[in-house]
Amino acid sequence: MASQETIRHTAPARASFLNDPKVRGIFYQAVVFIVLVVFIYWIIGNTVENLRRANIASGFGFLSGRAGFDVSQSLIEYSSDSTYGRALLVGLLNTLLVAVTGIVTASIVGFLVGIGRLSKNWLIRKICTVYVEVFRNIPPLLVIFFWYLGVLSVLPLPRESIELPFGTYLNSRGLFTPRMIWGDNAWLVGVGFLLAIAMSWFVARAARARQMASGQQFPVLWTSLGLLIGLPLLAFAASGFPLTFEFPTQSTFNLTGGLQIKPEFIALYLALSFYTASFIAEIVRAGILGVSRGQSEAAAALGLRPRSTLRLVIVPQALRIIIPPLTSQYLNLTKNSSLAVAVGYADLVAIGGTILNQSGQSIEIVAIWMMVYLGLSLVTSAFMNWFNAKMALVER
Repeated sequence: MASQETIRHTAPARASFLNDPKVRGIFYQAVVFIVLVVFIYWIIGNTVENLRRANIASGFGFLSGRAGFDVSQSLIEYSSDSTYGRALLVGLLNTLLVAVTGIVTASIVGFLVGIGRLSKNWLIRKICTVYVEVFRNIPPLLVIFFWYLGVLSVLPLPRESIELPFGTYLNSRGLFTPRMIWGDNAWLVGVGFLLAIAMSWFVARAARARQMASGQQFPVLWTSLGLLIGLPLLAFAASGFPLTFEFPTQSTFNLTGGLQIKPEFIALYLALSFYTASFIAEIVRAGILGVSRGQSEAAAALGLRPRSTLRLVIVPQALRIIIPPLTSQYLNLTKNSSLAVAVGYADLVAIGGTILNQSGQSIEIVAIWMMVYLGLSLVTSAFMNWFNAKMALVER
């Protein structure tokens, strides 16, 4: 009888223990974690064994080896005698260059097109609609090929270059512009610019506090522009105007001197900018439409003009809708820059592929690719999350 009573009391306790959601959740998580650890251990062991059979040394020591190849575009000093590590740094800087310039351009174009889609002007509205529908429904690789093969490659040869204002030339080998050569004490201009940024930030902060306290506005935009232009100019004059220009000159078959912007960069930059801008335009349009119509009516009742209503009432509220999906587009543009290999632009993936073929260190190169793009994505997401928090509406 005693054993039957014990069994009768133990069975419900065991059943209730297994039906406890908290215990069951911990159990399933522990099982998944163990399986994941075993799987990773198997992957690492299998990889090490395959490398041993192929007589391939693992590790990142190969980065100190001589590269032995040239790079068409480099923002830092580089030659074929440089190391693999410096070559990857060149590729990273080229990737950052096209990503940053593309994000800035895509944001400006996308914002303008998004507002244009809501314009009361029929022609502007239809042009913006056609732009969005065309670029949004074409793969980015085809857009890159369009700019590279359909636009830039059909430009005239260097000896028949198209002459543009300010000593600039355009031909099938790219855009040739004057090169700035800075002299002694040029660092003062940079100091003046940084000081102007700091003063602009303090002006904006003080103007916001003043507006919140009294309702009076201060011309922050024009004041900031005056600081950003005036202080560097004063530093430029105080340092003795330490700047000269090297202009490109036409020779018999080519252009010499100046700064050459390669057609590969131009094609990639324009393609990613205009492609991403089509998605940003839809995000901007949706954000503006997400603001209650009563906000516009209230602004009109207060006597605000449509332009002031858009700048002071609609856009600040629309930003809290725009910023989260905008982050995804910035990440997509950065990752789409890896398509540069299709037109021969020397980005991180293209240079890494060359190093992989020469050294055979495929696992290490792929790991570098993954860590770099993961790091860029995390930094972009962190900045956009901070910006989103700053732009969020704060209730009093």
